[in-house]
Amino acid sequence: MPRWLRDLWRSTTGRFGLITVIVIALVALISLLWTPFDPLAADVRDRWAAPGWPHLLGTDNTGRDILSLVMAGTRTTVFVSVGAGIVATVVGIALAALGALTARWLRETVAVLVDILIAFPVLIIAMMISSVWGGSLWVVIWAVGIGFGVNIARVTRPELRRVQQSDFVLAGRAAGLTASQNLLRHLLPNVAPVFIVQLSWSMAVAVLAEAGLSYLGFGASVVEPSWGILLSDLQRYISIHPLSVIWPGLAITITVLALNLLGDALREVTDPTLRHRSAEVHTPAVVA
Repeated sequence: MPRWLRDLWRSTTGRFGLITVIVIALVALISLLWTPFDPLAADVRDRWAAPGWPHLLGTDNTGRDILSLVMAGTRTTVFVSVGAGIVATVVGIALAALGALTARWLRETVAVLVDILIAFPVLIIAMMISSVWGGSLWVVIWAVGIGFGVNIARVTRPELRRVQQSDFVLAGRAAGLTASQNLLRHLLPNVAPVFIVQLSWSMAVAVLAEAGLSYLGFGASVVEPSWGILLSDLQRYISIHPLSVIWPGLAITITVLALNLLGDALREVTDPTLRHRSAEVHTPAVVA
């Protein structure tokens, strides 16, 4: 087992985040093959059934099984968070590399572009695009991915510039390594801790963005099970059946919390500076 994975498992927050993310991914995979009931099948005879057997979390106002809806909504969440993470990774690395390793005029152009793009809220951009092209999960993925890709670029660009002046990078350049080889071998591994935290935040925000946009009618369509749509449907009856609203809200909260805690723990176990500082804190003092 790699050292960073052992250190991650020893961390309470890292262990919680890792286990929770794995469970969410497994639920998404299982829901592709099986759910207790058809998530979209309505049965008015079972409207607002109390939690119990066979509806463990109860039913909604149309008789749909809430547990099946939450399980199916996990697929949407995983799809959006992973998709937004991939887009943010590509955009962030590309902009950071252009803003740190290219000619001065191109660096300054990229810096101005990043400053302009970062001024626009991600959700507002997604709502504007959705109003033109219609509500879609792809709109959420691209809006959040590009928005946080710009954030990643802004944070990692100074780190790339700093690492670029290190002795081992200069030695690699003197040994004949190209700019792309130096980027892959030396620069990206050394900014990975900062990048990991930003990436985990982008995936967490993607979960919130999908739920929020779907809640407002700009995200997933009504035929796609989503925690945001489920929350929107159930909150209208919160005064009558308050317990039903808890489940999609709890799923969103736990997922976002797990992604943030996992990102923080990963940074701690992959950043040599933080790892050394943590070791000093946990080393008992020796009294002569």
